[in-house]
Amino acid sequence: MTVALDTDTAVRRLRDGMAGGVLSFPLTSFHDDGTLDPDGLRTHVAERLAARPGAVFPACGTGEFFSLDEDEYRTVVTVTVQEAAGRLPVVAGIGYGWAQAVRFARIAEEAGADALLVLPHYLVAAPQEGLVRQLERIASATSLPLIAYQRGQVAFSAGSLRRIAALPTVVGLKDGHCDLDRLQRLTLAAPEGFLFFNGAATAEIQARAYAAVGVPAYSSAVHAFAPEIANHFFAALRDGDDKTVERLLRDFYVPFVELRDRVPGYAVSLVKAAARLRGSPVGPVRAPLTDPSDADLADLHALLATGLDLVGAAL
Repeated sequence: MTVALDTDTAVRRLRDGMAGGVLSFPLTSFHDDGTLDPDGLRTHVAERLAARPGAVFPACGTGEFFSLDEDEYRTVVTVTVQEAAGRLPVVAGIGYGWAQAVRFARIAEEAGADALLVLPHYLVAAPQEGLVRQLERIASATSLPLIAYQRGQVAFSAGSLRRIAALPTVVGLKDGHCDLDRLQRLTLAAPEGFLFFNGAATAEIQARAYAAVGVPAYSSAVHAFAPEIANHFFAALRDGDDKTVERLLRDFYVPFVELRDRVPGYAVSLVKAAARLRGSPVGPVRAPLTDPSDADLADLHALLATGLDLVGAAL
């Protein structure tokens, strides 16, 4: 088994990875009958790693964590750890209530993950005290570094951020709210060295705005199917090439978001369909998600061809 990184090493490697590439959130491969496809998963993860992301996050939102049972989750994390082979950090998703999140955390730790992304808890709204206690419970049950994810019903105040950041193994926050006023307050409240991630849907759309408040690192769903586009955009953003950034936003990312917004769940379904168009063996989505319609697939195919052409790549 690959030995997980200690907290300080995991944070250092995550910080280095964030500076050098996008954060990759691989898809989870299923057979046509809906069962897990470990071989397809291994191929897909290997393809993502070959595209040199800064870190890899298996079994998160894009990886359909919400549809996996514990045995499947163990396989997903284990395969990813094996393929990464210590070359970059592996951050596994955990979630639901704290008791179930702890069960997944222990599985991820046994599988060799280096850190955990704590996805928003299930269903209910909660006060700030409850959000803090949720992280405290999880942190007390695993030695792995934790990254909190605020999205949906989870939104930390500056005071709560200070409290969770004081926990020895809570090392970062991923934000999916796109509330830059709140996010700026959080970055200013955080201790030095605390990690922040842009976790907006199709994060490239918000990347310049997030960077302006001190959060340049971001997750890229596009990396799951078109790393050529994702890496080209990342390099242009890093190098201050506004002309290229705006061309990719205008001609690829904005049309992709408009297509994504046609149907609930397309944030995952379109990504998976695009990966299939590129030949990656990821299979269909699981219910309650649905695969794109034929008409939407045709539009996706045309848009993907356009995006790849913009960066000198082919479908």
